[in-house]
Amino acid sequence: MGSKRNITGIILAGGKSSRMGRDKGFVLFKGKLFIQHILEAMSPLVDNIIIVSDNTDYDAFNVTRTNDDIKNAGPLAGLYSGLNHTKTELNLVLSCDVPLITTEVLKKLVDAISIDTEIIQLKSNNRTMPLLAVYHKKCAATFLKLLKNDERRMTTAINNFKVKTIILETDLKQYTANINTIDELNKI
Repeated sequence: MGSKRNITGIILAGGKSSRMGRDKGFVLFKGKLFIQHILEAMSPLVDNIIIVSDNTDYDAFNVTRTNDDIKNAGPLAGLYSGLNHTKTELNLVLSCDVPLITTEVLKKLVDAISIDTEIIQLKSNNRTMPLLAVYHKKCAATFLKLLKNDERRMTTAINNFKVKTIILETDLKQYTANINTIDELNKI
């Protein structure tokens, strides 16, 4: 497939998973953990991977794990932590609750990288998906400022940047489903 373009994969796995009742990354789906599905989809497109989580059980996957730099502040804080620890300008970011994701879908984000945008996100099922996106490392400074002002909303954070939104074709929308509850897991 050629060069991976010097991209780091960042997986956000630090959430409380209160609706699922356990750490979503360790939920079993089709014989594999959610985190394994995500690692497999992401690996062909990135040079290295960082999992953002305080859960040391993720160390078993032999990728870099970093704790949340700002505790209990939601996905924006997790995203900030990942960007704060990455060594690459470009970063493919996913939450750990999208076990259906494929390399094909993620490649659409990577292929859309351009010098005139700071964030490239997917739009699927009429929803923008800032946790299925490519972020420039420089976004971290703005995220930190927002967090210090008690701003935690991803949509507010995203509005501070030049954003490109990739609309996912109908036949690929199923791969971006967020699985947050046992009921949602049973449906897939």
